[in-house]
Amino acid sequence: MDLSTTYMGLKLEHPLVASASPLTEKLDGFLRLEDGGASAIVMHSLFEEQVTLEEEMLDHYLHYGHESYAEALSYFPRAHEYRLTPERHLDLLARAKERVSIPLIASLNGISRGGWVEYAKLLEEAGADAIELNLYYIPTDPALSGAEVEAMYLETIQAVAESVRIPVAVKVGHAFSAFAHFAKRVEATGAKALVLFNRFYQPDLDLETLSVVPTLTLSRPYEALLRIHWIALLYGRVGLELALTGGVHSGKEAAKGLLAGAQVVMMTSAVLEKGPGHFRTVLEELKAFMEEREYASVEEMRGVMSYLKVAEPAALERANYLKVLGSYRLLP
Repeated sequence: MDLSTTYMGLKLEHPLVASASPLTEKLDGFLRLEDGGASAIVMHSLFEEQVTLEEEMLDHYLHYGHESYAEALSYFPRAHEYRLTPERHLDLLARAKERVSIPLIASLNGISRGGWVEYAKLLEEAGADAIELNLYYIPTDPALSGAEVEAMYLETIQAVAESVRIPVAVKVGHAFSAFAHFAKRVEATGAKALVLFNRFYQPDLDLETLSVVPTLTLSRPYEALLRIHWIALLYGRVGLELALTGGVHSGKEAAKGLLAGAQVVMMTSAVLEKGPGHFRTVLEELKAFMEEREYASVEEMRGVMSYLKVAEPAALERANYLKVLGSYRLLP
């Protein structure tokens, strides 16, 4: 059985990749993930706000809300409150590259160009095998159109992709009016892969203190369904490789992602809960599924359940919607 795959030209022993997490804030975490069985590691993100605070820069999209940005910036952690400064981030990557034999993918998190082009180059120099550009931006200005938001994304992606020689993947959320069209435009920027999807973190309201409370819950398997669905829709229709991230806890989700068309499957929450050794557990579950279905390789199963051969995916989506609604019956 051939479990090997490639991701943005990187040769991987198998398709299970460690996505960005607190485990890569120290060198020991990189070593534990490799020992646990991950085929590649996405380093925890270097955030745009770190770069902005470091260089005292305001750039590109800030004119959309520049009057309020000074106040908004006060909500961000101060430079000393980030776990790692940009310099320590680069140093950790360089040290990890010396000790770890599997590919290391750096992560940049934000939306505007800022100092990203410079830091993308520095991450490349520090030894990153690829860069994951994590675009997390919630448009709240009623005057800001979807087309303008997409233009901001595409300009940032292209600027980073053109600044480095290593491949660039793009991680985004799912809230686009025409995501397939946006994915096709991302392809034209020079990016090599799409990572689906960023989780939408929603703060809670504390009724006692009347304050906004940050909340973070680890993912659950049902969250993988949205990602698997879109991977099946996009596979073969765009020239980007597709990575599944979010909700992968077992070999079942990994198998579904590959059958839908994913090049790799990424994990964080399950690994934080069960430890890095959970990669080997999931890999064994994936192998058992492949043996049962007589798949000789990951490549053979990839895209088998995608929409690639469906003549009218939109019509099928509509039919499935009606079928789901009609499947529920009230008890007598």
